Parts: sequence; C-alpha cells; structure tokens
Amino acid sequence: MKEAYFQPETIQSLSKQWVETYHQKGKDLRQPFKIEEAGLLILDMQRYFLDEGSHAWVPGGQVILPGLKKLADFFRSAGRPIIATQHINNPENAGMMASWWSELILQDHELVDIEPGLGIKSQEVLQKTQYDAFLDSNLETRLNELGVKQVVVGGVMTHLCCETTARSAFGRGFEVFFLVDGTATYTQDYHQASLLNLAHGVAVITTIEQIIAE
Repeated sequence: MKEAYFQPETIQSLSKQWVETYHQKGKDLRQPFKIEEAGLLILDMQRYFLDEGSHAWVPGGQVILPGLKKLADFFRSAGRPIIATQHINNPENAGMMASWWSELILQDHELVDIEPGLGIKSQEVLQKTQYDAFLDSNLETRLNELGVKQVVVGGVMTHLCCETTARSAFGRGFEVFFLVDGTATYTQDYHQASLLNLAHGVAVITTIEQIIAE
C-alpha cells in the first residue's frame, strides 16, 4: 500500500524532525559541506515514477520536485555539476530487475523521460540500468573529472536507487549527503529505514535548505 507521507504543507516539518532523529554521532568529525567540491546526483525523476497513472507512481515524487529544482538551480549558479539519472532497461541488461519488476522501463516507454519541470539539460543526463547508478556506467569517471569529492543524493526511490547509489558512492571514497526532503518512495517506513541505516555509517542526513545554508 503506497502512502502520501509527504505533503507540501508538512514536508519541511517532517524532514526537520527526521534530521534530528537520525543525527549522526560522528557528524562533528566529518568535513563540512563544500559547494566547491560537491556534485548533485538526482536519481530517476522520470515521468514513469511521477505520473499518477503509472504502476510505479511515487506519491511524494511531485512534492519533492520544487525543492530539487531549487537545489539544482543553486548548484548551477555555483558552477557545480548536476547529474540526473534516467533508468532505462532492455532484456539484455536488465539482470535481476526483470525478476523483481513486472515491467521494464524500455527506451520507447511513453513515461521514460525525466520530468521537464526539473529543468535538466541533456548534458546532465546519465542513463543507468540498475539501482546503483555507478554500476556499468561512467558516473565515477565523470565525477572525478569534475573534481567532485562530495555527492548530494536526491530523487526516487529512497530505499532502492537512492540508498544503493549512496552506499556505492561511499565505497568509492565520496562523502555522501543524503536529502531527507529531496528523496521519496512508496511508504514512510521504507523512507525512514533508509535514513536510519545510512545515518549509522554511510551518509550525512540533511535537507535541501541545510545544503544551501552551508
């Protein structure tokens, strides 16, 4: 059962509460957020997940969209890179995705495009085939060439592509900042479970406003 746990009028208060709940014990020991070293990863904000008529519709997807657009504009104004993933499969590269999902997002699917309201430019798009955006892609190379040492992770779904990519970034030596109010998924339990686990030793749990303020 999907839940609309994020609403425009409650997302900020709920996110603030969760940041306080999952505050990292080692947060004071980490390097501060530095926009000059940061890159923004926006995962799978495709119409496939944002259109209410899709079986994969994420109820909070449209709610997090304005904040992600604001953060993307902030990164562009600072001259820092944005990479937005677009999940596309075919029968050859789907792997276990074909077993776990009733439908693959094929290249010609009518909802395959990234939500236009996000303002993503063509050069900012990275196609991926698995939950992990680093797997079988040139994401790590692109980030290294752009001088990225810190990655800010947002998009959908919190507990699948976002969490998996955050862990993969951590394993590759990037400092990870995970957006409470810039990610969304099917249920509040899934969302909070990711925050709880990532906060323990993988990512700094934060909000869009905190990133901009820092």
